[in-house]
Amino acid sequence: MTNEPYLLLVEDDVNFGSVLKSYLELNDFKVDWVSDGKDAHEKFIQGNYQLILLDVMLPNLDGFSIAKQIKASGRNIPFIFITAKTLREDVVAGYKTGADDYITKPFDSEILLYKIKAVLSRHQNKSKTGSLTGILHPGHFLFDYRSRKLTNQQNNHSTSLTPKESELLYLLIMQQGELLSKVVALNKIWGDANYFTTRSMDVYITKLRKHLSSDASIQIITIHGDGYRLVTESK
Repeated sequence: MTNEPYLLLVEDDVNFGSVLKSYLELNDFKVDWVSDGKDAHEKFIQGNYQLILLDVMLPNLDGFSIAKQIKASGRNIPFIFITAKTLREDVVAGYKTGADDYITKPFDSEILLYKIKAVLSRHQNKSKTGSLTGILHPGHFLFDYRSRKLTNQQNNHSTSLTPKESELLYLLIMQQGELLSKVVALNKIWGDANYFTTRSMDVYITKLRKHLSSDASIQIITIHGDGYRLVTESK
C-alpha cells in the first residue's frame, strides 16, 4: 500500500518488538523498529513518521527523554507510550511530555490499533482549516479559539470564554466523539493532575455545558474515572 501510515516503534524487548512490528504491518502500517534510545532519536530525525510508539525503559536514552526531544524539534508528530511502568507518577510524567496516550503492558493488540487510528485521525483533523484558522464549529456555535469567543449562530449572541474554558473546549472539539482523558487535559491546561485541579476542571466542564446548553444536539458526557466526551448528534 502506498498510503500506509508510517510508524516508528521503539522497543528494546526483541521478542515483543518483533511480534508487534509484524502485527502492525499485517494491519496496513509501515513500521521501522529500533531497540536503542539513541538510535531512536537518530531515526526520528531522519524519518518522516506519522506516529511514534515509545517504550520508556530503553538503553542509552529513555523514552521520556526521546519524547522531550520530539517536542523540542517543533515537528508535530504524535507519540504513544507503550510500557510496563504502571506507577501513577510514571503515567503523569508520560502525559506531561505531551504524549497522546499512555498504554501499559500487557495490553489488547486490537485496542492498540484503535488507539493508533484515533490519534492519527485527530492529528489529521488538526492539520485542516479549523485548527489552522482557530475557527471551529461545534453544533450551531462558532468557536473562535484565538479570540476565545463562542458565538451562537442562530441569534448571533457571543460569549467571551476564560482562557481555561477556551483551552478545555478546544481539546474536547479536537477529540470530538472520543475520550478526552482527564489526565491529559489536566496536565496540558493546569500543568498538574491532583485532587484540586480535578475538581477545578469539573467546574469548568459545568460552565461549558451551560454555555452550550442552547443547542440540544451537543452533549459533554462524563466517563467516570476517565474523562469526558463531546458528542454532537446529527439532525
